[in-house]
Amino acid sequence: MSRLERQSFLGAESDAVLEAATVGLVGLGGGGSHIAQQCAHLGIGGFVTADPDVIEETNTNRLIGGTLQDVAEGRPKVEIAERLIQGLQPKARIIAVARDWREAADDLKLSDVIVGAMDSFKERDEIERFARRHLIPYIDIGMDVHDLGAGEFIVSGQVILSLAGHACMRCCGFITEERLAEEARHYGAAGSRPQVVWANGVLASSAVGLLTQLLTPWYADPPGFVFLQYDGNKGTVTCNPRMEILKHQACPHHPVDETGDPLFDIRTQKIAPRPAVTARPAASPVPWWHRAWNRVRRGL
Repeated sequence: MSRLERQSFLGAESDAVLEAATVGLVGLGGGGSHIAQQCAHLGIGGFVTADPDVIEETNTNRLIGGTLQDVAEGRPKVEIAERLIQGLQPKARIIAVARDWREAADDLKLSDVIVGAMDSFKERDEIERFARRHLIPYIDIGMDVHDLGAGEFIVSGQVILSLAGHACMRCCGFITEERLAEEARHYGAAGSRPQVVWANGVLASSAVGLLTQLLTPWYADPPGFVFLQYDGNKGTVTCNPRMEILKHQACPHHPVDETGDPLFDIRTQKIAPRPAVTARPAASPVPWWHRAWNRVRRGL
C-alpha cells in the first residue's frame, strides 16, 4: 500500500501528477511553513522556495519545523523547510533560494503553482504580476490582528486564487492604490505584525486545497477565481461576496496578450543541443486551468 493510498480519490494518476508537479513557495515564515509541510505530506515532488530570512526566537510561535537549536544556529528558513520536506519526500527536487524572491525569478518560472505568504501589499502585487505574465496560477494567503481597544482583538485573514483569464487581487478590491500608498507612507515604521500558528494553519490548509484542485481536480467545475475570508473570532472561512460577482469577469488589469518575460532576449540565450530521444515518455494529464486558459487566449 502506498503512503498516499487514502487520497486515491484524487485520480488514478494523482501520485504521478503530484510527484511531477513543482510548487513555488514565496515566504516560509508562518503560513509558508505550513504549506511546505502539507505539500510534502501530499506528495508534491518539486519545490522552489524563496525567503531571505533566518529563524529568530519570535518566529518559534508559528514556524512549523523550526526549533530552538535552529534559532541558536541562525538557520535560514529555506533550510528548515528543506529539512521538513525531505523528512517525507527524501527524493524531492528542491531549489532553495535564501534571498529575495526576485532573485529566484528564473527558478520560480518552473513552478506549476506559486503560493505567496507575505505581509506586504507591494510584494503581493508584484508576485501576482509575475505569475500572471508567466501564466502560473498564484495563491495568496495572509492574516492580521486588529486591536479594538479595551483588550479586544479581531483575527482575520484571506486566501485568494489568481488565475490567468479570471479576476485578480485588484479586481476584488484586495489590492488598491490607496493601500499601496498607505503602506509606502508607513514603510519601516509598522513594527512586528501579530501572527499565530492556528490562523496560519487554517489559511494554509485552504490554500493547499486550492493547489490540489488545480493539479488534480476531483470534481468537474472548480472555480477559476477564489476569495475566501477567515474570521478567527468566529472560527469560520466563508466566500467573500465578490467571489460570486466576479466569477465570470475577465480581468482588465492583466490583459491576455501581456504575457512572457519583458526582459527576455533570445540573442543572449545559450542554446544547448537537444539530446536524442529514444522513447517518448507518457504524456502527463493537462491541468484543467491550462485548458481553460487556452480557450480564453483563443477567444472561445
